[in-house]
Amino acid sequence: MLIPDNLLYTKDHEWAKIEGDNARLGITDFAQSSLGDITFIDLPKIGANVKQSDLYATVESVKAASDVYAPLSGEVLKVNDELVNHPELVNKSPYESGWFSIIKISDATEKNKLMTPAQYKGYVEGLSK
Repeated sequence: MLIPDNLLYTKDHEWAKIEGDNARLGITDFAQSSLGDITFIDLPKIGANVKQSDLYATVESVKAASDVYAPLSGEVLKVNDELVNHPELVNKSPYESGWFSIIKISDATEKNKLMTPAQYKGYVEGLSK
């Protein structure tokens, strides 16, 4: 299982990559693996304001539909339009080509509520015991 060192994580298996005042968001390798083959993603709208821990996207797979929660609060600046026609990119590359959106962070202190890569690794390992 891939857990990049340059990201922050949630207990719901979302990740955030802080890029200055912005954050790139997506779901983790653990999440995409648990979901199986992803067939559809409902992304947030550009200009929408998302709140940390609130529903902001939905992922459908051959197994189930899953809610995706915002790791951080902010305004959606960009969404990954490639996922509309190629949702399987999340299965192939959840941290690179399978990202969901980029937001302008509205409260930088919220990142303190997220897990470091080491914390997330320990959390996921605990789930599989």
